[in-house]
Order: sequence, then C-alpha cells, then structure tokens
Amino acid sequence: MPAKTKDGKGKEKVHKVMKEYKEGKLKSGPDGKGGPVHSREQAVAIALSEARKTGAHVPGKPSK
Repeated sequence: MPAKTKDGKGKEKVHKVMKEYKEGKLKSGPDGKGGPVHSREQAVAIALSEARKTGAHVPGKPSK
C-alpha cells in the first residue's frame, strides 16, 4: 500500500466531517459545546479548517 500524501489526508478529513454533518452528528465550537451544525456552508468551513490542521494542502480563504 502506498504512503498517503497530505492531499489524501485532507480529502479523508473532509469526507469524514461531511459524513458527520449528513448524519447530524457534527458539532460546532470547542468540544462540541456550540451545538449541532445546521448549515452546509458551516460544515464545509469546519471540514476545510480541520483538513488544514492535519497539514493537508487546501486552498486558503479567498481574498477580497
């Protein structure tokens, strides 16, 4: 089995978080204290943020 790249880790993390969102298990805030996530946009933001924390190469936030 080939070694996983940083991009692969990022994709897995995003997939995992979006699956949690679809199942209604994704929570916001530190330790899930913010309650369940209802917005798909918020779920995407959380997924990309967690992927960046793992060191994956994810495009940054767009500049205005």
